[in-house]
Amino acid sequence: MKYFLSACTFALLLSFSLSSFAQADTKKRESPRDSVTQKVGKLTITINYGAPSVDGRTIGKDLEPMQGKVWRTGANEATTFDVDRDVKIDGKDLAKGKYGLFTIDEGTDFVIIFNKTWNQWGAFKYQESADALRVKVKKGVASPAAERMLFKIDDKGKVTLLWGGIMVDFTVKDRLL
Repeated sequence: MKYFLSACTFALLLSFSLSSFAQADTKKRESPRDSVTQKVGKLTITINYGAPSVDGRTIGKDLEPMQGKVWRTGANEATTFDVDRDVKIDGKDLAKGKYGLFTIDEGTDFVIIFNKTWNQWGAFKYQESADALRVKVKKGVASPAAERMLFKIDDKGKVTLLWGGIMVDFTVKDRLL
């Protein structure tokens, strides 16, 4: 009985240590988690994402986004987009809440997707039927190119994605204003 209790105690301690190791600081990943939060009047916008580096690779060939395919808009866990008020994204309504932020590179345009399923790894379980909103925006050129993927939000609600030579932006406005 003494050995059984010792073995159970050891197994319990081992499982706690492994689970805490598994939840280690995501900043130490090759594509660390990053986030940006901005107040726009009474509205708060937060984007949480894995920030990959180009590292000498070619976007669209060695790195996502691949043209015509849904991308998690970052690395590792799906990127999340969170608003605490009902908003308009480039003039289209989106209810307050947390969304998976996905994109599709269509060449000269990008489709920005706000998906109701935000808690997932990558885009492997992405389902179009869970889309809350899609908006199409023009793809621009980032100058200088962004080695590490980055989101910016200005105080007027303009959200900008910079990734390699890609620049994409859309505007978020409080629906009540």
